[in-house]
Amino acid sequence: MPIYKINLKKISKLLILALNIYIQFISISFAQSVGSDNFNFVGNVYVSDGDTIKSKNNKIKIRLHGIDAPETKQTCKNHDDVKYSCGYRSTVFLKSLINKNQIKCTIKDKDRYGRLIAVCFSGDININATMVREGWAIAYRYYSKDYVNEEEIAKAKKKGIWQGNFVEPYIWRKNN
Repeated sequence: MPIYKINLKKISKLLILALNIYIQFISISFAQSVGSDNFNFVGNVYVSDGDTIKSKNNKIKIRLHGIDAPETKQTCKNHDDVKYSCGYRSTVFLKSLINKNQIKCTIKDKDRYGRLIAVCFSGDININATMVREGWAIAYRYYSKDYVNEEEIAKAKKKGIWQGNFVEPYIWRKNN
């Protein structure tokens, strides 16, 4: 019996070692696959709103990483203090960026609603960065600081929602 126990200990140590090697291999492979030329999603999409898109088959929902756009029904005030549908305008702007092109996305995470969180491109255009730089989304600092510079540019140039006053989208969602 003691020999049998020793063999079980050796076998379990070997299994643990093999598992560790496998995990390291998978980690290295994943790290290499997330390069700038490798995308986890490539396809045609529908625009749901200014920061969310869906695959044409409706099976994949993608939330654009690091940005927060006005909700579709949200209104803002322009430089003349006149209300306008900033949420609708944000959605229309996102549609114009994608323009029926196939998009490429690098998935960064998954949110509590099951949506994939991703940085997406239409051709060479970084959709996330462009939405913020053109003022149709804000940098979502709670989750990322990736687009703070783009937001500063939009704010300085009074682009999009920065032309007047608005309630930050996450606060608008909380109150409506």
